[in-house]
Amino acid sequence: MVKLRLKRCGRKQRVVYRIVAIDVRSRREGKDLQKVGFYDPIKNQTYLNVPAILYFLEKGAQPTGTVQDIFKRVGVFKELYPNQREFH
Repeated sequence: MVKLRLKRCGRKQRVVYRIVAIDVRSRREGKDLQKVGFYDPIKNQTYLNVPAILYFLEKGAQPTGTVQDIFKRVGVFKELYPNQREFH
């Protein structure tokens, strides 16, 4: 099974994360299938490769909770399900 999850990068006290598609059995810094985004919590910046993310979601990849929150904030699920209303 493939998951979309965060991979820690950067240095001590200055963490940044890559959003990667990775096998569930791999460890956090393990070999990823593809890099699909970047998240910097300190500067609150996000860069996403939306076509690659949509490809993995359509193939059945499951995002982790934190990655799902990032996708909701950016609006990735609106592109995946354009006719569905969002409930709060």
